[in-house]
Amino acid sequence: MTYCLAIRVDEGLVFASDSRTNAGADHINTYSKMHRFGGDGERTLTLLSSGNLATSQGVVTRIRRDIRSAARTNLLTVLDLQAAAEYVGGISMEEQAKHRGVRPGAGSEEFVPEASFILGGQIRGDRPGIEHIYPEGNFVRASVSTPFLQVGEVKYGKPILDRIIDRRTTLDAALKCALVSMDSTMRSNATVGPPVEYHVYRTNTFSRGTHHVLQEDDEYLLKLRREWGENIRTAFENLPSAPVVEENETTVQISRRLR
Repeated sequence: MTYCLAIRVDEGLVFASDSRTNAGADHINTYSKMHRFGGDGERTLTLLSSGNLATSQGVVTRIRRDIRSAARTNLLTVLDLQAAAEYVGGISMEEQAKHRGVRPGAGSEEFVPEASFILGGQIRGDRPGIEHIYPEGNFVRASVSTPFLQVGEVKYGKPILDRIIDRRTTLDAALKCALVSMDSTMRSNATVGPPVEYHVYRTNTFSRGTHHVLQEDDEYLLKLRREWGENIRTAFENLPSAPVVEENETTVQISRRLR
């Protein structure tokens, strides 16, 4: 499984992804799901991938080949983020079509070549943004009311995003929130795991931004996990107790009202 997320705030963009592609008792694979393009002073784009690995690898390979061969349409020539999303969505549909006719051996489940992507960044002349590209090739942009996007195993990491993130959230706070969201997901689902990658882009810099990889034993990741857990427990213990009425007291009160 996978968990990737992107956050858009006034100060910039934050991307985060896990790297686990296969979880089991005897075998775990890792593969980077974060791919960066541009950062040349004119544009910077980051692609997060979720779903079938053959499809997502094929999409990224095609994107990089188009850039190397200076294809007429590629991520370094599209006019805006919407055109970039249309381009990636079209490639994804083509890659899925290659694999859709492939059938597994007898007794196994049907092969599903679907993949989803989050594409975000900024192209000069356009505002920063993030787009969720669906397996069908269509896409939606994050809104002001919901300034984050998720793909993969989304449910465990969503509550913290809902409570913390809005357009005025600082870039530093957005990064911490993204990493807490990732850690919450890894804690609740063994198919999501490290290394954890994150990328931070500041609005209107058109640079490659800051990219970092946190291994499983990374000191910051361990500290974040420990202190978040301790603070949650403290907050829980400080919550007011719910009112409790003994059953016999309720019965007495009702009988008095009926007299």
